[in-house]
Amino acid sequence: MRTGVRLAVDVGSVRIGLARSDASGLLAVPLEAVRAGDTAWDEVARIAAEWDALEIYVGLPRHMDGREGDAAERARAWAALLAERVSAPVRLLDERLSTVQAQRALREAGRTTRQSRSVIDSASAVMVLQSALDAEAATGREPGGPIDEEAGS
Repeated sequence: MRTGVRLAVDVGSVRIGLARSDASGLLAVPLEAVRAGDTAWDEVARIAAEWDALEIYVGLPRHMDGREGDAAERARAWAALLAERVSAPVRLLDERLSTVQAQRALREAGRTTRQSRSVIDSASAVMVLQSALDAEAATGREPGGPIDEEAGS
């Protein structure tokens, strides 16, 4: 397994959730979310440079049957715009159920839905990144796919 910090991004309409790995690439931890909007790409690019990110994973929200809808289209477009601003490769990673898992984990930690609102996006990014790190450790291959991969692949 390659060493170096990876980032994960959970693209939301209000906040962009962020997570980073430790230097060994084994553990995902949350970073503070950034406000969605015209400057979000530049802010995420700044954070990627600050952490000297080896790779950036953007969560790709697919339907349970694997189809892609409007949210996946928006995530692909967002990832493409991010890729123009960073030197690290940007890969898309299936994020089905990441928000559900994050909500469950926050609830188990004693946080109400209201208390979780400001951190749910980054908690989802942690779920996305941890699944990527675990997949790479298990298979030795880079998880996810390139941003220009055909829809539904």
